[in-house]
Amino acid sequence: MLDFYFIKDDQPTPSFPEKLGLKFAGDLDDQTFYNLQNKGIIDKNLDYYSDFRLDRMTIQKMSQNILIKDLQSDSDVKQLSQLLETAEREKSGLIAYGD
Repeated sequence: MLDFYFIKDDQPTPSFPEKLGLKFAGDLDDQTFYNLQNKGIIDKNLDYYSDFRLDRMTIQKMSQNILIKDLQSDSDVKQLSQLLETAEREKSGLIAYGD
């Protein structure tokens, strides 16, 4: 699983989420992640097995991309959208850790 945690854009990147007491946001399995890459929602440069961050601007762009592609009802997109919408409400970015 790829675990996502809320992280403010100005916070340093910790080597593990517990180091900063980050709040768990949700997760994606590998098949969903790759499906989202193939649909052009998640950047192909991001690796499921590597840690990465999504800042607030990237989250907004991803949300807009979902609307532009009219993929709101797609089952894979719905899983990601929950993470993105919650991050936007929290005024937070996301950091992903593969486990």
